[in-house]
Amino acid sequence: QVQLIESGGGLVQAGDSLRLSCAASGRTVSVYAMGWFRQAPGKERELVAAISAGRDTTHYADSVKGRFTISRDNAKNTVYLQMNSLKPEDTAVYYCAKGLQSVVASTPWYYDTWGQGTQVTVSS
Repeated sequence: QVQLIESGGGLVQAGDSLRLSCAASGRTVSVYAMGWFRQAPGKERELVAAISAGRDTTHYADSVKGRFTISRDNAKNTVYLQMNSLKPEDTAVYYCAKGLQSVVASTPWYYDTWGQGTQVTVSS
């Protein structure tokens, strides 16, 4: 039984920054890979970033490389997504998710627990 709670979304202007947080139960973020996904109207849910347990191997979607950074704080059982230079196309509901194992993966079926999501809206 794992619970994930996202926070930190909001309405910002293009070029601004936001930091999303995902609070997890137990030792989840230190044991399993964690991912951030987003879903915009008319589009499928897509992986934005993921981080492994252990040595913190990371993966980013091409559209956010150089702008977004995923990190974890094992002591706080929390994973973060720092989003810089936000663009209107980043507008979506953002979800955090727990992977099945410690290694990262980009395939949705690899993630078995999901948060409820937090809305990020970027105006032009």
